[in-house]
Amino acid sequence: MTGPDGHPDPPPRDLDGAPGNALPPHSSQCMGCGPDNSAGLAMQVRREGDDVVCEQTFDARQVGAPGLVHGGAVAAACDDLFGFVLYLVAEPAVTRTLEVGYRRPVRLGVAHHIRARLERRDGRKLHLVAEGTDPDGVVCFEARAVFVIVALEHFTRYGPARFEYLFGPAPTSEGSAGLADDQETTA
Repeated sequence: MTGPDGHPDPPPRDLDGAPGNALPPHSSQCMGCGPDNSAGLAMQVRREGDDVVCEQTFDARQVGAPGLVHGGAVAAACDDLFGFVLYLVAEPAVTRTLEVGYRRPVRLGVAHHIRARLERRDGRKLHLVAEGTDPDGVVCFEARAVFVIVALEHFTRYGPARFEYLFGPAPTSEGSAGLADDQETTA
């Protein structure tokens, strides 16, 4: 079955993601994990305890220097993986800052193990960390991010028909933490 935007319905969401189980993609067209996005990373993520993990093999679509992954593709993978931590936190949030430290070359065509988790929570701020290792267990990159918890209205503002089709009418609240287009993600 397809929704009002023409995209196929996702499978039922197990947002708790029992340990070891695959977590559902954010959407079918998500650049990081969407199975129907031919230009995306096609990340497949699972839960391991309080962490989310994936084995990511970057291909020629993500080339930077010859034989190496573009740093932006690595950053995108980390940002998307952080989005899966939100399933475990059970809060809608957006990226405020993302910092990636590149420690070793990230090679194309090699499976990299990427692990992310919540480091700490400070009010509406979620401090997240990730690490990517090569098949030998060598750390190639590390990432840190701050995500800011927002109201669901933040997301429904940009795709209300799809949201309502999948989840029912969006909740509304007075003084919500949703952000206007010109409002900063400060907390």
